Amino acid sequence: MRIVVLAGGIGGARFLRGLKQAAPDADVTVIGNTGDDIHLFGLKVCPDLDTVMYTLGGGINEEQGWGRADETFHLKEELTAYGVGPDWFGLGDRDFATHIVRTQMLSAGYPLSAVTEALCDRWKPGVRLIPMSDDRVETHVAVTLPDSGATPDSGERKAIHFQEYWVRLRASVPAEAIVPVGAEQAKPAPGVLEAIAEADVVLFPPSNPVVSIGTILAVPGIREGIAEAGVPVVGLSPIVGDAPVRGMADKVLAAVGVESTAAAVAEHYGSGLLDGWLVDTVDAGSVERVEAAGIRCRAVPLMMTDLDAAAQMAREALTLAEEVRSA
Repeated sequence: MRIVVLAGGIGGARFLRGLKQAAPDADVTVIGNTGDDIHLFGLKVCPDLDTVMYTLGGGINEEQGWGRADETFHLKEELTAYGVGPDWFGLGDRDFATHIVRTQMLSAGYPLSAVTEALCDRWKPGVRLIPMSDDRVETHVAVTLPDSGATPDSGERKAIHFQEYWVRLRASVPAEAIVPVGAEQAKPAPGVLEAIAEADVVLFPPSNPVVSIGTILAVPGIREGIAEAGVPVVGLSPIVGDAPVRGMADKVLAAVGVESTAAAVAEHYGSGLLDGWLVDTVDAGSVERVEAAGIRCRAVPLMMTDLDAAAQMAREALTLAEEVRSA
């Protein structure tokens, strides 16, 4: 079985670990979000690609879900002592090595897809990991930053990098718009459209539907390729009980006019793209609404409490895909 998975960071990576257990013989291609990428300290940092690579390769900080295990931060401390910022983005010493290698290879003329393949030679994630594009795409967020002592609506309206919004501000101000800068001019990386065309099933894990999967779909050709592939497309809701399982997806959903419910996210993707949708058992009441939108829906446990739970979620997704295929 050939499976294509569109993945963001922590949720996508943990789902992929479960998918590997549920379908150990499957040929899995992961199309990774690069809209979170950022240049820091002169280095190219790809948080979502690295989270997938480290998680599947056994090097992830399990407690955080991102960054390296057994990490130290001596380099960051020295940079701070020199007054070099930003100090709000915590790169560890082991993690720095990945970004140094990546940046050197990019500077030598290798495209990001080739660099990612080379990095995976070390980690052996057991999947083919491809960035959504070799072109530079960065997700920005329009916000109004309140003046000190002023009312929130009297501040400065500006666009900031998604990482600044998510990590530095902790989504403490409303997101007014989400802009994947460069996406319209980007091209899918080599192998992306081919993998979609050859897939037996396409899965949307419980990653952020706006700034993770949504950014991947914003690259011209990817959404169209999935819609035209003629294979089951099944997603798993990142919203459980009207709240994000992890992170602050509700803030960016609000920015695109989507309510923070499992049914609304399914409708956001739409029946022209999505064939099947899994919601958590606490949201079983939304199944009828999703199916009324033309998307087959089932309620199953969707909390990835451990590897076995993630594997069961993957099995449920593949079962629903077969149900769609046989309909």
